[in-house]
Amino acid sequence: MLELKHVCKTFNPGTINEKAALQDVNLHLNPGDFVTVIGGNGAGKSTMLNMVAGVYPIDSGSVVIDGVDVTRLTEHKRARYIGRVFQDPMMGTAADMEIMENLAIAARRGKRRTLRWGFTSQERTEYREKLASFDLGLEDRLTAKVGLLSGGQRQALTLLMATLQRPKILLLDEHTAALDPKTAAKVLELTDRIVSENALTTLMVTHNMKDAITHGNRLIMMHNGHIIYDVSGEEKKKLTVEALIEKFAQTSGQDFANDRALLS
Repeated sequence: MLELKHVCKTFNPGTINEKAALQDVNLHLNPGDFVTVIGGNGAGKSTMLNMVAGVYPIDSGSVVIDGVDVTRLTEHKRARYIGRVFQDPMMGTAADMEIMENLAIAARRGKRRTLRWGFTSQERTEYREKLASFDLGLEDRLTAKVGLLSGGQRQALTLLMATLQRPKILLLDEHTAALDPKTAAKVLELTDRIVSENALTTLMVTHNMKDAITHGNRLIMMHNGHIIYDVSGEEKKKLTVEALIEKFAQTSGQDFANDRALLS
């Protein structure tokens, strides 16, 4: 469902600020894979997601989504294949619009616009049912402005919006990092359920090692723009945070030095 072939990206080449963000990255995701991505600061985690989404052009290599080479497609043309949730709960929604209006826009992504009513009674019922399953009280606030929601409620709404059209690939860029632990756990629970119910191929960047181990069927660790560890199945289930830190030291030759990851 996703294939990165020899992807390279260097920012500010030829200057004192030159940074090789991705170096010959190769990654293959099967349909339904839920891959968590862990690594230190500057490892290339978010850059890799941005390359998939088309935020920046890659220097060399290719990006293939469900058999379609999207390497040269711009971000907005690539968006039809991708759902994305960002770290900042304020992104991904229109704060001055109602919950219902945000959902209706997400449901029509990639479709032709007409002069019909913005949403139907059938859609209202469908959205109420979906939001009720979140157990956050949003089903009774369909006309509330999204800007009035808490961070957790807004992130849950963004997650639903990103998956209404069942994207080819779902990108989660530290989407619980700005939330308190209890709210983060709730959003991750919703993430697991939505991914499972829709069999979504997912890449989730996280700084939390425990979450990286607990969620998904596969884990990759990055360092200095390389994928240095790729584990799945029973081996992943048996991992511990201590074992993951030790594995990082073995493969990179350095101690793991991400304070956020270690403290979490």
